[in-house]
Amino acid sequence: MSAPARKCPVCGKPRSAEHAPFCSTRCKDRDLVRWLDDGYKAPGPPAGSPDEEG
Repeated sequence: MSAPARKCPVCGKPRSAEHAPFCSTRCKDRDLVRWLDDGYKAPGPPAGSPDEEG
């Protein structure tokens, strides 16, 4: 029994070996835009601004 095919983390289609872990250049670029627009966030309390003294 083989493991199920892994899916693209952006759209859910099957991954492409050429664009892994994504299915296409389009999904790869969409993921990059999310990173650049601060679309991904780590859970936890907000970080203080650089002006605050800690």
